Amino acid sequence: MSNAKEIKNRIGSVTDTQKITNAMYLIASTKLRKARTDMTNTSPYFETLKGEIERIFRSIDHIDSDFFLPEGLDDSRENFSKPGKYAILVITADKGLAGSYNQSVIKETLKLLERHQDCELFVVGEYGRNYFESHGYPISKSFLYTAQNPNMDRAREISNLLVETYLSRYFKKVYLVYTDFGNGLNPTAQLSRLLPLHRSHFETDVVDKGDDFEYFPSKKEVLENLIPNYITGYIYSALVDSYCSEQNARMMAMDRATQNAQDILDRLSLEYNHVRQGAITQEIIEVSAGAKSLKLAKAKNRN
Repeated sequence: MSNAKEIKNRIGSVTDTQKITNAMYLIASTKLRKARTDMTNTSPYFETLKGEIERIFRSIDHIDSDFFLPEGLDDSRENFSKPGKYAILVITADKGLAGSYNQSVIKETLKLLERHQDCELFVVGEYGRNYFESHGYPISKSFLYTAQNPNMDRAREISNLLVETYLSRYFKKVYLVYTDFGNGLNPTAQLSRLLPLHRSHFETDVVDKGDDFEYFPSKKEVLENLIPNYITGYIYSALVDSYCSEQNARMMAMDRATQNAQDILDRLSLEYNHVRQGAITQEIIEVSAGAKSLKLAKAKNRN
């Protein structure tokens, strides 16, 4: 059993760790609130943009665009065995200490890499960059800004690169792997196809045909200009969702770490009290034994 001094030093060390984990919890919660506010402020624009794309599709029966799968092609099932080069945009964090957040994204990416060999990686986040480089996966483009500050300019930069490369027919498909924050209760890593799109993504049950609108110079050209902005919005949403999920995962990890530290402190305090009480008891025994010996010695001297 450790002595009282060792236990006291251990208590001090665990207390310092607990202060750090609690501070990281508070920082993550503050960042999460800010990111959710930014998302709330920008989402109305992109919801309106998606609504306008829906309106165009309600007014036409056929569209021939590089941004969309050919008419009549079933989009209900992905076929990763089809030939062609795929682009994968992977969004991870810059660091760990966030539970399984990073590993879930990487695991989802590896599944696609196993199913389709001809892929090129585009990575946001230092954790993902380090993982794929250390495991021998070539990275075509590493966006060397932090994943801690998602903004529209960065989303537009990523979108422009992927869209231009896709339209040059270098890539057959473009995928996105990120963590969907959802309602915050159970963020999950997911794989989404960015390009090509399918008109079913925009179809609704609304009967309105949109005949009250005139599109200039044509519906197709308006659609061709809307889609890149829609892709930018989708990527920005994914960046913010991932960032929120990271902070949420870090909050939960730090909360568990803080609680675990408290459990250790409770156990160490109990052990310290036992050791201290044992030391006190031992001192009392020694004093009593000394007094008894002294009493016996005096009695012997009298005799």
